Amino acid sequence: MYTDLPADQLAAYLGSQQDPEDFDAFWAQTLAEAQAHPLDVRLERVNTVLSTVDVWDVTFNGYGGEPIRAWLRVPAGASGPLPGVVQFVGYGGGRGDASENLFWASAGFAHLQMDTRGQGAGWSKGATPDASGSAGPQVPGVMTRGITDPQSYYYRRLFTDAVRAVAALQSLDVVDPTRCAAVGGSQGGASAVAAAALAPGLAAVCAYVPFLSDLPRAVQVTDAYPYREVRDYLSVHRTQAERVLGTLSYFDAVNFARRATVPALFSVALMDEVTPPSTVYAAYNNYAGTKELLVWPYNGHEGGGIEDEVAAARFLQGLLAVSEPASQPMAAETATAAASTSA
Repeated sequence: MYTDLPADQLAAYLGSQQDPEDFDAFWAQTLAEAQAHPLDVRLERVNTVLSTVDVWDVTFNGYGGEPIRAWLRVPAGASGPLPGVVQFVGYGGGRGDASENLFWASAGFAHLQMDTRGQGAGWSKGATPDASGSAGPQVPGVMTRGITDPQSYYYRRLFTDAVRAVAALQSLDVVDPTRCAAVGGSQGGASAVAAAALAPGLAAVCAYVPFLSDLPRAVQVTDAYPYREVRDYLSVHRTQAERVLGTLSYFDAVNFARRATVPALFSVALMDEVTPPSTVYAAYNNYAGTKELLVWPYNGHEGGGIEDEVAAARFLQGLLAVSEPASQPMAAETATAAASTSA
């Protein structure tokens, strides 16, 4: 059911979020502090049952020099240099299992899937603690963790991890650092847009139904979690609304979109109650670079599902000059055996 703005208003909607005056200085300081720590990318080969994809367990230093886990998946036997994709995970999830999520490596990319600090117990498992998690009251989840100050807010750490993950991908011998993209859905989509604005040398971004967009509107127009966490917090801490919304302005995908110039593919679902479509349009309409938008009229927060991923792969294959894996003819003796078995 459509519960948001009419289609003509969505197409022109720019959102209600404003830039903090020190937005750029805040992020310059944050990233400078992170860069004071060595990236220190470490890889350990993982033995799996897979024959078409090679997997490494990766650790690199993110926010505060804290170790962040990731999986690196590449086409089996690839020596590079390959185009790279760093993928960020949706709310509540982690990097999952080494043998999951084989799509991007199968499409010819070196695929770095970053774990999500302090998450990974909702729908996929994680392995990275939020070691710098701030003290203070919060609603269960991470949306209100440190929410009274931009310096302590959870997404300062997560988005810094995302920028460092791009650098980790670009540092790998198997990767062409000039052909790297960021992708993700929901929270991962917001992380990808933040990386597009903050990470040097990124070539493209794909953001499916991005969360954390047009936050002043989002927390008022949807009753769904995770945005509901902010409302729950403010229903108890009644006098802190201005302070909380001020913090959120430093982490809004709309403000990152205004600063991102690499080619972008977005998607939006018009029946999405988790990330209301108007909020996604706010990020898309403010995006400063060339952009395309996939619109799914009859979908909720799942967006386009596999259609989003296939479209993103084709988008990046074109931009980054990636050859689609060639199909191999079945060996004659195998084809004969298969035919005789089915007869």
